[in-house]
Amino acid sequence: MSSRKSFMKKITPYLFISPWIIGFLVFTAGPLILSFVMSFFDWPITTAPVFRGLGNYIEMFTEDAQFGKSLLISLKYAVIFVPLNMVIALFLAMLISQPIKGVKIYRTIFYIPAVISGVAISILWGWILNGDYGVLNYLLSLIGIEGPNWLVDPAWALLAVIIASAFGVGTMMLIFYTDIKNIPADVYEAAALDGASPGRQFFSITLPIITPTILFNLITSLIGAFQQLTLVMLLTGGGPLKSTYFYGMYTYNNAFKHHRLGYASANAWVMFVIILILTALVFKSSSAWVFYEAEVKTEKKKRRKAK
Repeated sequence: MSSRKSFMKKITPYLFISPWIIGFLVFTAGPLILSFVMSFFDWPITTAPVFRGLGNYIEMFTEDAQFGKSLLISLKYAVIFVPLNMVIALFLAMLISQPIKGVKIYRTIFYIPAVISGVAISILWGWILNGDYGVLNYLLSLIGIEGPNWLVDPAWALLAVIIASAFGVGTMMLIFYTDIKNIPADVYEAAALDGASPGRQFFSITLPIITPTILFNLITSLIGAFQQLTLVMLLTGGGPLKSTYFYGMYTYNNAFKHHRLGYASANAWVMFVIILILTALVFKSSSAWVFYEAEVKTEKKKRRKAK
């Protein structure tokens, strides 16, 4: 009897987490393993798969010109979108952390776009960016500027997608806001007594303390940038002239438009490796610019011992 009780005591925690484990195996680990296996096959939807070995990868790097073009477009998008997204989110977080009247209302307003579906955002920005009757071009006309055809001009389409993407910074803003509000007020008071201006306080106190959060938001934003699909599919459809034919759309079309599931799986795994490398580089560089409180405490103890 005691052995049965002991067994039940050991297995109970696993029973509680079993829904998550089952969900992870069925919806995450299983599809990952299957997609990796599929990447070595010519796997049409309607006929039996045929083993190709590294054929899909060789074709991608040597024969498919669209692979490099789509990858370059996604890289351009990430280079512009990620810093812009983080700057806007941090700026809004600083605004809603100020002790002003009605700040809770502003916080809600700034966060609302983050909970709107990608379809709704694409419809909204399709109207705003319309070259004929769009709100943005109307506002530009009020100051004497003739706005471009944002969504049909290859020179402006990518920028239009970036502007629309930056609309949903609410989640990142709240993450920054939470970290900023956790900074002790007496730190700012001491800096103010020493004559530090608000700008000096931001760059010398706020920014160094929230660098772990900046690192987190940088990585998640980078991953999200390379996975962008919904907005570009609904706003531009990859056009005009494939100027916004992102890598995510390239992979999606290979799978569900051209019915090459094996080739699309190879596309996805190449993107996974690229994101993994970029994330590793960001982590590697973080030792030079990320501030950790524990490290500072250790450094202070060393200085005290030295004295």
